Amino acid sequence: MGSNETDQNRLGIANFAALKTAIANSEEQLVEKILGDLSMLELEKSYLIDLAKLNNNPAIIKLLEDIPITN
Repeated sequence: MGSNETDQNRLGIANFAALKTAIANSEEQLVEKILGDLSMLELEKSYLIDLAKLNNNPAIIKLLEDIPITN
């Protein structure tokens, strides 16, 4: 079984954990690097935006809001 394009553009568990840490530490450049051209589920995106809002980081919030949603 091969993976499809959607799976290749989705955030893996390790990258998701790294992304959460980068957001919590307000590391904007690392967040941007991890996101690259990824897409994510609406629930993932919403969770990460809420986390960024807790840290009151408008630049990271904007990066997350611009991420495309996958089904």
